[in-house]
Amino acid sequence: MSTNREFAAVILAAGKGTRLKSGLHKVLHNIAGRPIIEHLMASVEALAPARTIVIVGDEREQVIGQLGERAECVVQEPQLGTGHAVAQAKDALAGFDGDVVMLLGDAPFIKSDTMNDMLARLRAPDAPAVVVLGFEPEDALQYGRVITHSDMTIEKMVEFKDANEAERACRLCNSGLMAARSEVLFDLLDRVDNDNAQGEYYLPDIVNVAVKEGRTCAAVVTDRPHEVVGINSRKELAAAERQWQDLKREEALENGVTLKAPETVFFSYDTDLAPDVTVEPNVVFAPGVKVESGSRIRAFSHLEGAHVGEDCEVGPYARLRPGAVMEKGSKVGNFVEMKKAVLGEGAKANHLTYLGDATVGAGANIGAGTITCNYDGYFKYKTVIGERAFIGSNSALIAPVKIGDDAIVAAGSAVSRDVAPGELRMVRAEQLVKPGWADRFHDTMKKKKASEKKD
Repeated sequence: MSTNREFAAVILAAGKGTRLKSGLHKVLHNIAGRPIIEHLMASVEALAPARTIVIVGDEREQVIGQLGERAECVVQEPQLGTGHAVAQAKDALAGFDGDVVMLLGDAPFIKSDTMNDMLARLRAPDAPAVVVLGFEPEDALQYGRVITHSDMTIEKMVEFKDANEAERACRLCNSGLMAARSEVLFDLLDRVDNDNAQGEYYLPDIVNVAVKEGRTCAAVVTDRPHEVVGINSRKELAAAERQWQDLKREEALENGVTLKAPETVFFSYDTDLAPDVTVEPNVVFAPGVKVESGSRIRAFSHLEGAHVGEDCEVGPYARLRPGAVMEKGSKVGNFVEMKKAVLGEGAKANHLTYLGDATVGAGANIGAGTITCNYDGYFKYKTVIGERAFIGSNSALIAPVKIGDDAIVAAGSAVSRDVAPGELRMVRAEQLVKPGWADRFHDTMKKKKASEKKD
């Protein structure tokens, strides 16, 4: 049996997902900032399959729109079970001479190396007709059982409700994920019947058909039961999110990241934290965040689409939005928001500031309450702040505007024209002083109030 055969992935995503009670297709609900099916697609695409076929049905337009041209979508209508679903790929795979891995669109965590293990077993010298991915959960519950011989070839597949006491004692459960050689798969599917309570054609039955015909079928067992978790309800979606986050937290700790309160930190699927990063409690990483070594993300901060350089400090209570870049040793403090802005090396915006569509030079200091006024209701404009510039508190920089190197903007200024390097810009109304006015006002108002009380 050749070990270099091509393979096709067939992903089942036609289910209605009624238990989720959502207008969004089941496989498009997010885990760690990424649709369920995209977790699975990433593992599949890492193996470079010759073909990727997704079986769609209910709300198919949503799935087709998500996948675009990365997969060939085939409609299952009506939906008559998992075996019937895979059978819909027959025409799409006509003439394909390779192996087929059958996956579940709502089981997103299967790893590429596990799929490789299934394909390797399928290509072994004894050439099994079907390979089943088995797992041993802590609680076998109502899972179907995979009854095997000592060499892990399969004796039979049995649903829990149909199993006898000895079969129910078996710990090896059916994940629903399988691999088969294309030259036998659809022949086996043609022999599956729907003589069951649901009147459906079940994919696992291809194993029993093959075994009855004297063909070898084999089990591959994953020692990572979390890989095969399926998601059919909001409760299971939440449980899958917790599972993913726990694994990501463990990975971060093992990679040298300090998490002060791991259970309160939430990662995205692509969060990239270098060793020696410290993350304080209640921090959320949305997609697209990279943090370099030595940086500290303080409590209650939210980061998305941001790059934090070495030895930076973020927060507490900071928000970095897409396009935010902090260069080495820069700092944003409490209630600072950055969007599509670069904070230069050693620059600081310690509190109560908005930096949008801006470039801040190295060593600059941005005072409390500073706002880059970047939007006129139609277009965005850029603010450029030079190196070592000092922006006084409560300043409004009305873009497009440039503040030169070493310039000073006095507190309370509204700057709408460029400031030259080394210049002081003060934009304030003339102060009006009336000595004794406040004392006279207080006396008058106190007398008026006392008079009203007598009345």
